Amino acid sequence: MTDTSDPRALIAESRMSSTQIAAVAVTVGLNALDGFDVLAISFASPGIAAEWGIDRAALGVVLSMELIGMAFGSILLGRLTDRIGRRSMIFLCLAMMSSGMLLATTASSIATLSAWRIFTGIGIGGMLAATNAAVAEHANDRHRNLCVSLMVIGYPVGAVLGGSISAWLLQTQDWRAVFYFGAAATAAFFPLVYFLLPETVPFLSRRVGGDALDRVNRTLARMGHAAVAVLPPVVQAPRRLLGDIFQPALVRTTMLLTFAYFMHIATFYFILKWVPKIVVDMGFAPSSAAGVLVWANVGGAIGGATLGLLSQRIRMKPLAITVLLISTAMVSWFGRGQTDLVELSIVVAVAGFFTNAGVVALYSLAAERFPTEMRATGTGFVIGLGRGGAALSPILAGLLFEAGVGLQGVAVLMSLGATLAAVAILLLRPARDRAEP
Repeated sequence: MTDTSDPRALIAESRMSSTQIAAVAVTVGLNALDGFDVLAISFASPGIAAEWGIDRAALGVVLSMELIGMAFGSILLGRLTDRIGRRSMIFLCLAMMSSGMLLATTASSIATLSAWRIFTGIGIGGMLAATNAAVAEHANDRHRNLCVSLMVIGYPVGAVLGGSISAWLLQTQDWRAVFYFGAAATAAFFPLVYFLLPETVPFLSRRVGGDALDRVNRTLARMGHAAVAVLPPVVQAPRRLLGDIFQPALVRTTMLLTFAYFMHIATFYFILKWVPKIVVDMGFAPSSAAGVLVWANVGGAIGGATLGLLSQRIRMKPLAITVLLISTAMVSWFGRGQTDLVELSIVVAVAGFFTNAGVVALYSLAAERFPTEMRATGTGFVIGLGRGGAALSPILAGLLFEAGVGLQGVAVLMSLGATLAAVAILLLRPARDRAEP
């Protein structure tokens, strides 16, 4: 029998099917690729610095290149995702990421390596916007925050697995082996996306004419739901490139979330980008540096999962403020310095727990605060412009180190980004009071 219900309501109010769970699992894997691809340059950085003879300031620039690409990719491809679909964008970004990682192995200078890292970063940025929208729209209302949290912790999971493999590769091979592995792992996701990640029902429901209704009903059938007779009416209003997320109903949310993400991600990437170099400077081997970075991401994965579970009982806004404030304290503690690898690994893991929980909270708030028709646009803008903080973080830290500021001073300064992010989240209006366009 045909059901005349709104298909979006069916997804939002029904139990999650195995198809939806599989789709969420694929987005976790896709974000794991992002985690490894972004940090590949960190795993490889000691070997690059040794082979090319570059100092900390120059290395900081190289470490930032894919983050700059991510900023452009999130903004430009995020908007395109709301037009062509989440699945199509994911395929495009997989192609960019796998080819960019492979081409990085051909680099023989800072300039060429930076160019390929920017290209890879554009793909990663588009992937972040597309997967955040995809997981939010495949999940039901009850489990949306948890599913978004699981997707985001794919990042540290990918870094943990990639870091473990990188540590093994670096024992016998040079830094290029890290990028070869990343390219192969990324390419392996093409068939997984093709078979397990359908286009989302909320996106398809906004299409006009053609086979939109048939595609919606085929997807609903895969999820075990009855077909619908008609799609909900779509209001076709002229939209500017980014102007829709600056409407009066959303401008405050857009600006505050962007500022919060910008500031906290600067704190987050200080740990992730500089731990390998700091460990090597302490006199340990590059393989040991990768191992310590793995512990940062183990802590991050546990922190993200813990926050996702807590979000089932506690509102996301107070959770976000709490973990951001604790992040400040933990990054400052990291700056005190540690005498051995075990102590350093513990401190880095605890710092990773809270800083990544903060990232998870910001992703969840973005998925919660932007409506379907501009979810990827809004998320892409927040991530894209916010990634400026990620790009500036290793550069700023490198300049501070070169200026003679010690680890404690640099860590305290970089930790303040999380505090400012907490203030911005505090200023967000309650979700129930926001007006949806």
